[in-house]
Amino acid sequence: MTDQPLTGRTTLVAGATRGAGRAIAVALGAAGATVYVTGRTTREKASEVGRTTETIEETAELVTEAGGEGIAVPTDHLEPDQVRALVARIDREQGRLDVLVNDVWGGEHLVEFGKKMWETELERGLRMLELSVKTHAITSSCALPLLVREPGGLVVEVTDGTAETNKAFRENFYYDLAKNGPIRMAFNLAEDLRSVGGTAVSVTPGFLRSEQMLDHFGVREENWRDAVGTDPVFAISESPAFVGRAVAALASDPDRHRWTGRSLSSFSLAQEYGFTDADGSTPNAWGYITDVVNGGKDVPAADYR
Repeated sequence: MTDQPLTGRTTLVAGATRGAGRAIAVALGAAGATVYVTGRTTREKASEVGRTTETIEETAELVTEAGGEGIAVPTDHLEPDQVRALVARIDREQGRLDVLVNDVWGGEHLVEFGKKMWETELERGLRMLELSVKTHAITSSCALPLLVREPGGLVVEVTDGTAETNKAFRENFYYDLAKNGPIRMAFNLAEDLRSVGGTAVSVTPGFLRSEQMLDHFGVREENWRDAVGTDPVFAISESPAFVGRAVAALASDPDRHRWTGRSLSSFSLAQEYGFTDADGSTPNAWGYITDVVNGGKDVPAADYR
């Protein structure tokens, strides 16, 4: 495999402003891809998330610095006309789409863990479903006609948890639906894409050290371990680079169709492809959560890195 196996390939990372989406875009760029990055936060305007420190323009610049070509296109993925215009631009400029990553979310500020379904404000709950399910459906509907022109296209649905780990209740009715929806979408799209040689999977990071999560704990990536005293589970957290490398490895694999319909994690893909997190470790967050947090085993977090 070459250092840039995705040279000549066109990818779209929908929801690439920050976190997993940004890291996936950068990793695809490092593999040589042209990466269209979308989101609602630009240098001129912030989304409802309210963060101005990360923008799609910055993500595109990071993609280019990594060795690819980053192209920022402000897009609200709840607006079909905007998504259609985005896809038309990709078609006009590149004539192909090889990889679609559906990472749109931005609903953390809406989640109220511990509240019953009927205690959750209906509008908040429905907004979560719009951001996590409706956006993905709109984007796939608009982008797949371009992606399936050539055999071998890849769709990655980014979510939180795998089909196995999400058998347990995710602590909030709407959040549970929001994070299980992309898993089922990948399964269904795998069936639709089978006849045209396409692949669809869902991919989850573990305990992600996103920009928002680092801010929540009052730390930076350089000193993230200082937050372990506040939340011991943070000891098995992973940087966004880990899931970014997972998706890039998957996209670079000519035999990736063997995964179609599957629900995968950054750790499971690291086991297959041999990459590590930015610090050289291989954090198994979901294993730790299953065995220690939920299962009661007395095993140090270091054993899961």
